[in-house]
Amino acid sequence: MAPSEPASGPGGRVSLVMPVLNEARGIGATLAALPAGLHEVIVADGGSADGGALLALAAGARVVTCAPGRGVQLNAGAALAGGDVLLFLHADTRLPAGALAAIQAALADPAVVGGGFALGIDSADPFLRLVARAATWRSRHLGMFYGDQALFVRRAVFERVGGFRPIPIMEDVALVRSLRRVGRLTLIAAPVRTSARRWERENPLFATLRNVALVTLFTLGVPPAILARWYRP
Repeated sequence: MAPSEPASGPGGRVSLVMPVLNEARGIGATLAALPAGLHEVIVADGGSADGGALLALAAGARVVTCAPGRGVQLNAGAALAGGDVLLFLHADTRLPAGALAAIQAALADPAVVGGGFALGIDSADPFLRLVARAATWRSRHLGMFYGDQALFVRRAVFERVGGFRPIPIMEDVALVRSLRRVGRLTLIAAPVRTSARRWERENPLFATLRNVALVTLFTLGVPPAILARWYRP
């Protein structure tokens, strides 16, 4: 926890929204590691069967139950949020120290509508470290962020672009593309730490190349429903 971090700042109050589906194993530790100063924590549960929602309630989070699907869940959580800034955090990702202060500093620039953090992967694997560096380079130089980078956005702008698309995959890419049309996104250099589990349960090189291919195909207009058949989260 970081009690010295402000409850509000130039960007206003920050509401954190976390989508979960059967994350009981790690959600308690993730919630316990959140910084002080958040306006609220909203867990959007997609129908977990492992008791994770009860653990979230016990940790002091608000819980909303909705249909599964990350875009649907994130929108459901955002609809309940009372903050001026929405911070979307995956259940297997930890924020860096000073995260809220960094968000407020970024949003002190009125031209900035949102952004994300540099990517850190919780692994000593040299290849995954390279993946993390490449993701951070992509965000810094190409303005593209993915959901595992703890996206944040001014609430008014989020509503203006229509929130997340209710699609089975690429909801984060679609939102970032919409945000870039209306303002500037910024990269916070301090990295989040995200679990390596989705790379480690299959060949990391294959998983990385497949993800690059999926984003490319989505950009070229291939429907998300088709892409979802080739992706195992």
